[in-house]
Amino acid sequence: MTSPINPLLGDAEHVVREAWAEYASATNDARTVLRTEEVSAHVSTNRVFRVHFADASTLVAKVSSYGSYFLFAEDHDRLARCASLLRHGRWAGFLADVLVVDKRPYTWYDGRCWCAFYTEVQRAESLPRILPPADITALAREIARLHHACAGIAPALPPVSNSVKGDAIHLLDQLTNPFAPRNFDLPSEDIGVLARFTHELLLQLETVHYDEWAKIPILVDWNLGNFSVTREDGAVRLFSRWDYDWFRVESRLLDFYFLSRVSSSTGDRTSFTYSPHTLTEPRFVEFVRAYHEVNPLTRRDIEFLPYAYRIFILNYVIREGARFFRDDLCAQFRRDAAHGYLESSTRLNLRPLLEIVGD
Repeated sequence: MTSPINPLLGDAEHVVREAWAEYASATNDARTVLRTEEVSAHVSTNRVFRVHFADASTLVAKVSSYGSYFLFAEDHDRLARCASLLRHGRWAGFLADVLVVDKRPYTWYDGRCWCAFYTEVQRAESLPRILPPADITALAREIARLHHACAGIAPALPPVSNSVKGDAIHLLDQLTNPFAPRNFDLPSEDIGVLARFTHELLLQLETVHYDEWAKIPILVDWNLGNFSVTREDGAVRLFSRWDYDWFRVESRLLDFYFLSRVSSSTGDRTSFTYSPHTLTEPRFVEFVRAYHEVNPLTRRDIEFLPYAYRIFILNYVIREGARFFRDDLCAQFRRDAAHGYLESSTRLNLRPLLEIVGD
């Protein structure tokens, strides 16, 4: 299906050339753009291009009007710091570098849309759509090591402007607005369901003192098109990661829903659905078991997984969905969230996962 073009990004290729001209002038980069090749996933409203230069080099450019430019610029600053802090260890080269001007990540902005450039990370092997058991175990251990490394660098990152709690407060305000049915294009009964789950989430964040939890840089969206792996002695080893649309500094548990999808028996790319059932599949239980052996989890962590899932649904599907997903996907996901996703998350059987961590 062809993605409807965001009218603000209808001339995204021109934006890329304008942004490059400004960057080249600021850095005395003499390369000239030969052509641009769109490599967008056609799921989101962002436009992504591979920029080919006359000297045969390439870069990746992302043009967006999704969300806030100021959060986009802040995220790229934190991403650049993460890449720099991880550069001298196991994770050197894992993240694509953001191009910089005067030692700061370069972002172009015209008041309506914005652009950033990235070096192309080398891409190795993609995981199969349905992982064999050995790959699930090896991937879990790799993610556990990555989370451990990110926890180590987290204290060196400046504070961020957004937070799970702030997002939920904002969403509750939107859902209790008299115009919410029109703004979200949903009937009032669906708005009521979403408002109830958002309110319950905020109560849970208060109950567990989420503000005091360790926060680390996380990438949230671990679909198979966003990272590559190598194999050492047959075992999966994370090699490179790109696409940072949902970069956050939050609890590591927000990464787990997409990792459950990667581990699932139906596979990550079977269909566009955000059902929570993958969090209790036996294959994900084995993922958590292997992760826990390297980077231990607690009972509190496991009990929070349904809420981490709801954070994803409420923030990225409901609050931000219209600005991120294609119109048809946004409408579908919002209906599914109100009619089933969220309620299903209250019935998850966590017992097999809790048995892994014990008391």
